[in-house]
Amino acid sequence: MTLAEKDYFTDPEVLLDPYAYFEAIRANGPVFRMPNRDVVIVTGHQEGAEILLNTNDFSSIINPEPLAPLSFEPEGDDISGQIAQAKAFNPALELLVTYDGERHTAARALLNPLFVPSRLKANEAFMRDFADAMVRDVVAQGSCELINKVATPYVTLVVADLLGVPEDDRQKFREVIDAGPPPGNMDTADAQSGAQQGSQALMFMAGFFFQYLSERRANPRDDIMTELALGRYPDGTLPDIGEAVKSAMFLFAAGQDTSAKLIGNAMRYLCEHQDMQQQLREDRSLIPGFLEEVMRLEGSTKATFRLSKRKTRIGDFEIPAGQRVVIAVSAANRDPRRWDNPEEFRIGRPRIREHLGFGRGAHTCVGAPLARVEVAVMFDRFLEHTRAIRLSEAHHGPAGARKIDYEASYIIRGLADLHVEFDPA
Repeated sequence: MTLAEKDYFTDPEVLLDPYAYFEAIRANGPVFRMPNRDVVIVTGHQEGAEILLNTNDFSSIINPEPLAPLSFEPEGDDISGQIAQAKAFNPALELLVTYDGERHTAARALLNPLFVPSRLKANEAFMRDFADAMVRDVVAQGSCELINKVATPYVTLVVADLLGVPEDDRQKFREVIDAGPPPGNMDTADAQSGAQQGSQALMFMAGFFFQYLSERRANPRDDIMTELALGRYPDGTLPDIGEAVKSAMFLFAAGQDTSAKLIGNAMRYLCEHQDMQQQLREDRSLIPGFLEEVMRLEGSTKATFRLSKRKTRIGDFEIPAGQRVVIAVSAANRDPRRWDNPEEFRIGRPRIREHLGFGRGAHTCVGAPLARVEVAVMFDRFLEHTRAIRLSEAHHGPAGARKIDYEASYIIRGLADLHVEFDPA
């Protein structure tokens, strides 16, 4: 079996390190039909961006479960009507990321006010103080396991603070999220069991958000939860409380894994490149550009998924209605037709924010502004309080023979753990 013939969704080698697989696929062109599934995979940057922008011909209904059975049998060359009437495969996973058209626009409007510059500026003070305390603590200890000790609790508490989740409930949320598998995890005997665990975590949090938002509608306060509870759609109507709950729950759950994994992926790179680490330590203004290049080259989202509404084309490739499509974000971000020397890490690449790490178009990650700020703040604090950060050879082996464990997911690219050591400033 050639590398291109392996199954993207289940093959352990591909799940743990997808880049050689993506290059083998790319050799067949920017759009390629998987030989073992009725799925089209897109590795081209231009083609991927065009699909993400084309909401007329492509639906997000199969996010984040691209292989889940549809509730209907596609008929004809235009199934947009069938999609609009379709029932969710799993109602608990029917969130903002799966919505299309006006429903998506309306639901997103409830969250947009959270990410205006003034709101992020106010939240940044919490981020900086919280990150500073966490970093001081682990640097004083001399070492830590970064993903579970620092990255995950940090991003969880940041979004909890943004949403106004009471402090007593924040630890409960973190525990239920940590207990479930990462999105797209196939490292189980029963992938359906993993999806069920994810549903249970969302339903657990939904109960809390229903209580918060119902209380605010009955007795408004001067806080962010009240803004969410009383937020209206663009046409002025007040959403059903269930939609407000799903919006808040989606925001809390969606960014946890990706932001935490971005911290891990970026830290691993800095540990392996001490010269760049020192460059950033001496000039902290380079951190945002550094993180954009990490997003391009080693971002925490491997892929996103679409279902074609109509018979259409992607470049020269004919797509029938009802076709499942994988936009391989990690591959598009290394497309040599778009990026000069794509395998080279280069701070200050021209038009770097055109990477697809946060998506493109209507479904651009609503929390991208928060992710950029919270991760930059964390790295600023690590570089402030250290003279050097390096990987633990006791856990990961020496340079040139590293033992690094990635999670087996077809959606997320992230480390299962990362043990680091510090020389304090």
